[in-house]
Amino acid sequence: QEQPVESGGGAVQAGGSLTLSCAASGPIFDSYAVGWFRQAPGMERELVASISWDGAHTVYADAIKGRFTISRDNAKTTVYLHMSSLKLEDTAVYYCARDKFSGVVVTQPGYWGQGTQVTVSS
Repeated sequence: QEQPVESGGGAVQAGGSLTLSCAASGPIFDSYAVGWFRQAPGMERELVASISWDGAHTVYADAIKGRFTISRDNAKTTVYLHMSSLKLEDTAVYYCARDKFSGVVVTQPGYWGQGTQVTVSS
């Protein structure tokens, strides 16, 4: 069954950087938009960033604009989220998911990974 695997999370001090990876099995991943989401304790899951199948179109949440960058390498069926200038409020479990139908934007995410924890401390 198609399910991506997230990695790269960890503990980091405020102001630091991390790069998350979302690795998927199967070539079908290359044809769809992929998003990074996060969920903090007691909060709803929210979209952080998304990228189209060819990397030409990206979307970012206002809270992370200018600090996070999403990219993908279809040859490796992997999507990355480079996070810099991390803040305490970036602490969350980060998930990736591809859209069920679209190659451009993520509006109906499906095929979730297990998530990777990011903890930012002062």
